[in-house]
Amino acid sequence: MDSTVELLWGVRPPPNRGPKPGFTIEEIAGAAMGIADAEGLAALSMQRVAGELGFTKMALYRYVSGKAELIAVMIEEAVGEPFDLSAVPGGWRGKLEQWAHQLWVTWDRHPWLPGATVGERVMGPKEVAWTEIAVAALAETGLSGSEQMDAVLLLSGHVRNTRSVTSAGTQPWTTQRQLSPALSTLLDQAADRFPALSAAIASAGDPAPDRSREFGLQRLLDGLEVLIDQRTG
Repeated sequence: MDSTVELLWGVRPPPNRGPKPGFTIEEIAGAAMGIADAEGLAALSMQRVAGELGFTKMALYRYVSGKAELIAVMIEEAVGEPFDLSAVPGGWRGKLEQWAHQLWVTWDRHPWLPGATVGERVMGPKEVAWTEIAVAALAETGLSGSEQMDAVLLLSGHVRNTRSVTSAGTQPWTTQRQLSPALSTLLDQAADRFPALSAAIASAGDPAPDRSREFGLQRLLDGLEVLIDQRTG
């Protein structure tokens, strides 16, 4: 069995040689998360984490096999146990809306999470539980299993995309629809070149910072509602 799978899913046998561990894996993940939360994943290293905990880099390898396994543990601790959706009103739509909002909160708290959760990797039970509760919200909707999983993938992709827009500079404006003074002046001067964008920005007003997130979420849920209505007749 893969070493990371054993670690994340709690089936790794404890070492039977060497000194008694001085830290828990959760404490090590907490120290690493503190670095990543403050400075990003680029600042994370085995040496840095070992220094934060007051022991050598080689000693850290008794707990995790390397940086990739350390990040896997960090992800599991950062996402934590998912929000209980059982008492959320509004049926499947209310539950998925709450799920998306909680995912936003988690990713806003740990801005390195979107980048760390891409690509092929091992997922731990807490992270899998987030998918479980979202799929469970759609269990009685008439959607097939594939459609349920695709719907959750679509929603999580929206959360990821709107998070990247706020952090990666993929648009000329911020989520507050504010331009830098220099860019604002240039767009005013080039309004004939970008007429649609200039008009849209001028009429946008000052929406709430998370308006793009909420707008996209509601449109996705609207589309799912149409499909579910078709399934249930």
